[in-house]
Amino acid sequence: MEEAIRLMAGRPHTTSGEVSRLLVKSLRIPFTIYAAGGHDWCSGYHLGVYSMADIVARDELTPNAGTRAGSSARSTTGREPGNQPPRSDVGTIVLHWATAIAFLVTVFTGIRVATFGFSFPRLAQWISPILPQGEMWTWHFYAGLTLFFCASGYSLYIVRGGLTPRNALKKIRMVLMPVAAKMRWQAVNIGLHWFAYALIALMTVTGIILYLGYGGWWVWIHSITALIGFGYVFLHVLTHYLYGGWWQLFRLFRPSELVATQATKSYPILIASLVGVATVAIAASVDWSTRDTLTITHVTPAEAPKLDGLLDDAVWAKARPVFVHTQQGANLGGTGESLVEVRAVHDGQKVYFAFRWEDPTRSLRRVPIIKREDGWHLLASRVDLSDVQDLYEDKLAIGFSRSPTFGAGESTYMGSDPLPGKPRPLHGLGYHYVAPGNLMDIWQWKATRGGHVGRMDDQFFDAPLQPTPNEAAGKARYQAGYGNDPGRTNYSYSYFGEPRNLGSGPLQLKRLPKDWQATVKALGKYDLNPDSSDEDGARWYMMTDTETVPYSAELDARIPVGTVIPGVLIQGEVEGDRADLHAYPKWKDGHWHLEVVRALKTGSKYDHDFVPGQDLYMWVNVFDHTQVRHTRHVRAVRIVTQE
Repeated sequence: MEEAIRLMAGRPHTTSGEVSRLLVKSLRIPFTIYAAGGHDWCSGYHLGVYSMADIVARDELTPNAGTRAGSSARSTTGREPGNQPPRSDVGTIVLHWATAIAFLVTVFTGIRVATFGFSFPRLAQWISPILPQGEMWTWHFYAGLTLFFCASGYSLYIVRGGLTPRNALKKIRMVLMPVAAKMRWQAVNIGLHWFAYALIALMTVTGIILYLGYGGWWVWIHSITALIGFGYVFLHVLTHYLYGGWWQLFRLFRPSELVATQATKSYPILIASLVGVATVAIAASVDWSTRDTLTITHVTPAEAPKLDGLLDDAVWAKARPVFVHTQQGANLGGTGESLVEVRAVHDGQKVYFAFRWEDPTRSLRRVPIIKREDGWHLLASRVDLSDVQDLYEDKLAIGFSRSPTFGAGESTYMGSDPLPGKPRPLHGLGYHYVAPGNLMDIWQWKATRGGHVGRMDDQFFDAPLQPTPNEAAGKARYQAGYGNDPGRTNYSYSYFGEPRNLGSGPLQLKRLPKDWQATVKALGKYDLNPDSSDEDGARWYMMTDTETVPYSAELDARIPVGTVIPGVLIQGEVEGDRADLHAYPKWKDGHWHLEVVRALKTGSKYDHDFVPGQDLYMWVNVFDHTQVRHTRHVRAVRIVTQE
């Protein structure tokens, strides 16, 4: 101590670093020391794990030591002489803000995605007003790739910049030491930094697992991690404020040059950025090169399958299957998951697809009707919102696009108002549409509406349509770019009513069964538990011409209260472009089996042709007695048509 005092008296320009080193030699008591600049606080004991000299040698640099890169007389922590506000090096600022922005985008877009999903939908809907709207999937995945870049780049930058002491785990011990409050908050911040690293790693790993189609607990872990990340943002800002006040927060807007030390290597930010870009490129190339490919095998016309829904033809054994994991749908025994098996062949004229997917129940009851004392009522709930999740038919939707982009070919736009200026979606979940020229061909099999009479709906996603007068007035459901191929379908409904008024009172029926007892008998044995299974051969539709007559009060009076009848009418034949698809289903042992046939080339501008050398991309979605809450298939399957 005396030596330090003598040096200061004889050399008025002695640097703080020289004095610190002399003090270290003389001190034999617990100490607390602050490394100038406010960024790195260090503490220890004479009997501690590391000494004051270790800290000075690592964290305290002076211009006289010959270790500064650049011009000036700033310490490693960035505080200017004269106790000026602290600064941060440019590399840290760039990588910090890139990480922060990417992290926030992934969290907010992920929570928006969850409003439609399997976990925390109510919480997500509660905070929906502050969430972004529109095509979220592309933003979510690009932000995730940016986090790949930041994680790899920042890790290398810390090493090459000689900044590893900044977040040294040893410093977390100061939380338990009798040190100044500021040092304790620094230790808390270091602990939170490592927590954030672990959080981002967990979000990344679980996100990849979901991207590959696996659900279950992975969905919950990913969702909980995202919500914790949402809270972490506020905690991170608060603890940095408690550590250094407003100037600690503002330092990320005050760049300075990186201080070079013996541990600093050349071009740290450049090399870190190049490695980050390489990491993203490798991740993208691995994803692209490992995507599933469904080859449409060329067979002879004699080998073409017999379409009966059994999938037992020899030709299906020749076709290599693709297995698609889908998840986060409604129902499905509470798991929300369904594994879909797909095969395809063609005979030079027609293409044949075979689908097999998990569904624990055969659900045919598409919004049935019950007679009560005051009239006829819909049995299903949320009909007015077009979001039925209980008494509804099973469905399967397949989308074909020439674009392999995220969000099912950039066709999914989420939010309660994703198309400003157009009618809002009744269910508040979003719309399907695509950019002009990016048509998606949609095949939708519906178990009751044509599904059991050999039909499959031919539809499309295109650019948003202008609403009709009825749609603009709320008297019909506006569906943006989701439409039906031109032509006539063979199903309709046995009741009148505007979408927003359905379910609010007695219905006005269009038609009644000629023989209500025969109609009830055709329903088979059933109960009104949505998770129960309908009998094989049950008919939850009425043939308009042969089984019904126009509504009359006299006939209605003869039908007893409590009678349940179908809400779907089948009449005539499907015509036009909408008649391109034929489908034959069979449910057995907890699985639906479906065989579909269509011409390889239809000539319709609303269809995609299957042509050798012109790849398509496919997504599949399972509906288990739900109107819109289907399972998710994120990673497209490539379709290759064999010569």
